[in-house]
Amino acid sequence: MINDRLSSMSAPPESKKTIALSSHAYIGLGSNLDNPIQHVRAAFKELDEIADTQLLEQSPLYRSAPVGPAGQPDYINACALLQTTLAPLQLLDALQAIENSHQRVRKERWGARTLDLDLLLFGQQTIDTQRLQVPHPYLAERNFVLYPLVDIGIKAHLPSGEPIAKLKQASNNAGLERLEKNS
Repeated sequence: MINDRLSSMSAPPESKKTIALSSHAYIGLGSNLDNPIQHVRAAFKELDEIADTQLLEQSPLYRSAPVGPAGQPDYINACALLQTTLAPLQLLDALQAIENSHQRVRKERWGARTLDLDLLLFGQQTIDTQRLQVPHPYLAERNFVLYPLVDIGIKAHLPSGEPIAKLKQASNNAGLERLEKNS
């Protein structure tokens, strides 16, 4: 009888990658140099090409005022949801390799850049090492992260249980402009 019920259930749709024992990872994307929209759109494709990782969702693009040194151009920001079997530091290495492929230069803190990929959330893990802090330490303070993050992860929450949507409600959208309805 159980076999009859199992055989009558429809199989889940096939995806292009099979991910076993995986975690969800939310990635923040940003760029403000050398055609930033193109850098962010290319990065979405490159995220989906990371080994043992699948891009599940991508947010619309946003334009935001820069944080950091004065005189920078506005940023283009977005967020992505990945499913991955990589460990957090392995994923960070892959993200930094993508940044490097876009000629990312790390001259000054919060300076202008061709591409910035931040690991915002990794499952329900809290990570605090010299190389990686998850949740991202400035996640709750940055509307250019919260707005696109809620677009793709309305039910996402911090490891503490605090909903990301609640953090967004507490923020304002000053200096933030949504550029597209759908990506």
